[in-house]
Amino acid sequence: MRNQFSNMKSILALVLVALSTGVFAQKTKQSPPKLTNALIIGQMDTPEDRYSLEIGLTDLFSRNGIKASPSLNVLKLGNDAQLLATDSLQKIVAAKGIDTYALVTVRGFDRKYQVANLADDFETALGQASFFGLYREGAVSISVEFKFFRNNKCVYAEVIKCGNIGSRETVLKRINKKVQKKLNKKWR
Repeated sequence: MRNQFSNMKSILALVLVALSTGVFAQKTKQSPPKLTNALIIGQMDTPEDRYSLEIGLTDLFSRNGIKASPSLNVLKLGNDAQLLATDSLQKIVAAKGIDTYALVTVRGFDRKYQVANLADDFETALGQASFFGLYREGAVSISVEFKFFRNNKCVYAEVIKCGNIGSRETVLKRINKKVQKKLNKKWR
């Protein structure tokens, strides 16, 4: 009886080790995007937030040697971002030498949000709008999701969490500062 119990403990331990390594492998499966170019797409509730974020990130990427363009250069103001998934617009973007789409979405005003829906294709991800602006009165932190797509598939996703925010301007500064660190260490 004691020997059976010992064998069961050993089997249970092996199963737990196998499961934990499988879960770990799934979390670390994606490798950083190695950016050389990107079309920046801001999924924001208001046009001025989208404009500010896209222009700011385009400038930051360009200063770091990454060929970047805001989606506002491809879409007319007020057009649905899902048009970027059409073949005709993807050909226009490709003609500009861009093969990576960086989808930037505010996910909430807390620090608990994790990346989800990595299996979504580009068109599906574009359809998942954000109902949050860049700043909300009384918020002290924000979670911003970055998803990178190539050939209509998500190749990498990461959530950047910024704290100590007090205004729309500080949100933009904090996002730029965090993205600069990612560009220096991981994304290039």
